Amino acid sequence: MIAKFGLILFCLLAGIYFSRSNKIPNGSHKIVNAWVINLALPAVAIKYLPHIHLGQHLLLPAIAPIIVFAGGIIFVSLFLRRQSVDKATLAGMMLMAGLGNTGFVGLPLVAAYFGKENLGTAVILDQSTVLLFSTVGAYIAISASGKGKVTASALLLKLVRFPPLVASLLSISLLRIIDISEIQPLVNDIAATTAPLALFSIGLQLKFNDIRTQIGQASPVLVYKLILAPALCTIVALLFNFKGIHTQISIFQMSMPSLLSAAVIANEYDLNPKLINLIAASSIVLGLITSCFWYFVGRFAI
Repeated sequence: MIAKFGLILFCLLAGIYFSRSNKIPNGSHKIVNAWVINLALPAVAIKYLPHIHLGQHLLLPAIAPIIVFAGGIIFVSLFLRRQSVDKATLAGMMLMAGLGNTGFVGLPLVAAYFGKENLGTAVILDQSTVLLFSTVGAYIAISASGKGKVTASALLLKLVRFPPLVASLLSISLLRIIDISEIQPLVNDIAATTAPLALFSIGLQLKFNDIRTQIGQASPVLVYKLILAPALCTIVALLFNFKGIHTQISIFQMSMPSLLSAAVIANEYDLNPKLINLIAASSIVLGLITSCFWYFVGRFAI
């Protein structure tokens, strides 16, 4: 466990160091992200999902991101209803409150806390988040910006072109009956790059500009994402008697910081980028601490 946390800290600090030096060009994180999204995350899905036994125990991992996303939209709407907040800022805050970084941050932390053998459950949670982000999240961002029109065909095309989702669907269908043992060592090696490269990329993107002027507005989103969201998932688990390691991982994944991809979309569609970038950076730093608390909540409450 200590060695795994050492790896997490080292990769984050390495990313922060290189982002503040002139040793790599600006935007280098996009190259790292391309590897992680197009190769590493699909390899993780191919490595673990074919061996997962589908059943009721995976119900909470599948629906937890939906519950948290809906809760985030309601929470932000209610919290800001008496404040004069523009539509773009409201949409950006909804995305950051409702969508968690279940991939780039969640997968390395699940591996550290629960072991790599349980990454399959984490991948299911992550793909549920991807579906939400690529459909409802995209609709919220585009609608609030007024820069384009959302069509069902465009959203569907975006989904079928997303490699981790395609790999996940293949892994729970065709790869259960097709033998890929000959290339399994290659898949394993590529999957092993997910955690260090994802964390390095996060370090490259961490920025804390305008923290004094924006922290008040960022606080409610941080409170929901890091405290109320996993608490909501815990309550659902207790009410419906969900048990076991899959439930614990669901609670843990719902305590992850805000989704970096949501911040990218918020920047692209001008949804108050300064505030959104502050939320993204702050939630990652604070989330490394609060996720530890929710790990123990899951272990002892479920």
